[in-house]
Amino acid sequence: MGKRSHESTDLNPKKKSKSDKPPKDKKEKKEKKEKKDKTVSEPQDNVTESTEKTSYTEASALSALPQSEIDTYLKEKVIKFTDPTADAPALRPLISFDYLPPSDSDLYAPLKSFPAPTPIQAATWPLLFAGRDVIGIAETGSGKTLAFGLPCLRKLTESKKSQKPYHPTAVIISPTRELAMQIYDQLIKFAEVAKAGVTCIFGGVRKDEQREALKTSAVVVATPGRLKDLQNDGSVNLGKVKYLVLDEADRMLDKGFEQDIKDIIEPMPVSRRQTVMFTATWPRSVRDLASTFMNSPVTVTIGGDPSADPRANTRIKQEVEVLDGREKENRLIQLLNKSQRGKTPEKVLVFCLYKKEAMRVERTISYKGFKVAGIHGDLNQSDRFRNLEAFKSGAATVLVATDVAARGLDIPAVKLVINVTFPLTVEDYVHRIGRTGRAGAEGHAITLFTEQDKGLAGGLVNVLKAANQHVPEDLMKFGTTVKKKQHDAYGAFFKDVDTDKKATKITFDD
Repeated sequence: MGKRSHESTDLNPKKKSKSDKPPKDKKEKKEKKEKKDKTVSEPQDNVTESTEKTSYTEASALSALPQSEIDTYLKEKVIKFTDPTADAPALRPLISFDYLPPSDSDLYAPLKSFPAPTPIQAATWPLLFAGRDVIGIAETGSGKTLAFGLPCLRKLTESKKSQKPYHPTAVIISPTRELAMQIYDQLIKFAEVAKAGVTCIFGGVRKDEQREALKTSAVVVATPGRLKDLQNDGSVNLGKVKYLVLDEADRMLDKGFEQDIKDIIEPMPVSRRQTVMFTATWPRSVRDLASTFMNSPVTVTIGGDPSADPRANTRIKQEVEVLDGREKENRLIQLLNKSQRGKTPEKVLVFCLYKKEAMRVERTISYKGFKVAGIHGDLNQSDRFRNLEAFKSGAATVLVATDVAARGLDIPAVKLVINVTFPLTVEDYVHRIGRTGRAGAEGHAITLFTEQDKGLAGGLVNVLKAANQHVPEDLMKFGTTVKKKQHDAYGAFFKDVDTDKKATKITFDD
């Protein structure tokens, strides 16, 4: 299909016909002049950017706090900074909303509903306000959306430059449609106050409405596949992006989006762009990706060493029941009877591994009279959103989902997570149960474990022990060996090796 005429008109200058081409000598002079103008203008842009990046000034009240109070906060919240820039000033975490830098608008008004910044917000805000590139590593449900969202919107409100149509200033990329919608829902509350246009771009729906929204949007929240499609057909120009966020970067790599991400970032400016990456884990693949397009990023880690075993939220009570696979559905109904039969039924999230299994379990739960909805790959996007909204509003109190819902979804007040089938990796288990116990609340997770899952028993035991949870004897009988996570593309043959390690010469005796 050819490009739409309005798209090429809005985004690309008209190409001259062959008859309009200047003679060769004039063309060469023109190219030399453009090259000279470019060389002259670049340092000016860098000077402007440098001024913008150092505009953050620490609140005097925050500076006046004794260092011992800051040290105690960092220790209690297990916050660690790694800054490759040796002479960079140490910025104190914003442990209270009172210490936020002034804003010309009422941007901070929606924060009144929150008691205090979360650790990831407190630690990253000063760095992001100061214009630094940041890598944030924290558990799910830790407030990452506002951690990168608030500095983004403040940057837009402070900017005096007008925006060209189809040229967004900020791009936020997430691995799934559900997570993209969640980010959009949080940002739009603040964007309305800041009067900044925000749109959400994802696959599974018509492109025409998205093209129209892109005309005036300063902030684009998108999944990689659809954004790349719109970029390729000329519906959006990313040459003016000054704020880039990769959320759940590890998940995007697992889903095979690495090349799409590189293609999306390629036309973005380098020296004038601030880049932010948030991830729950810190494997070699994510480190390599960060090194390709980030500029001396500060790494902020919340909760300990990210290269260690996956860690679950300690506020979540984890129970593992080892049983015969044929008993799982009966046990599930028993658990739902306990949580749903009162005057105020709890919100319960039920996880299955495969979509056919999820559909069967949903039918079983519905047949037993419970108010249930489901989200999985066989549903179209409108059905998924409708079912998710039903669960959020309480019209359905049980949601049956595959792992499409495990990452990033912020569903308020989920009291219980039930794993009917154990996931393929222990990392996915941690993300599943992370749907409860969010925003400082207590959570509860029950996992039905069978002999078929015994290869993952060792990793699960480590997660339980690290969170000070009870380890049942029936689980221990499967052993404590930890198998390495398989790569989505290369399976058990994948080996994550250190490619920077120098080869060792081998000599043989005669």
